[in-house]
Amino acid sequence: MEIVQKFYHPNGSNAPFVVAIVDDPLEGDTKLVIMFEDEEYTAVLSLDRLIENEDIGNKNSYVADKYEYALRNELWDDFTY
Repeated sequence: MEIVQKFYHPNGSNAPFVVAIVDDPLEGDTKLVIMFEDEEYTAVLSLDRLIENEDIGNKNSYVADKYEYALRNELWDDFTY
């Protein structure tokens, strides 16, 4: 997996999160990963499906565990919170 771009959102008085565009060659597409500060709070959508089909439904949801474990340190390492 390759992080193409990432951005930290302080989210006001709510839970901060990082949003990232991640190239996932094993899945064959690009993912939009939203990872909150607390561990195990991660959402993953296919960015390709969002663009092509505007699909935010059940067919565009992924088990986030592999992204959580593979990317958490790298996504949060540049941000102070």
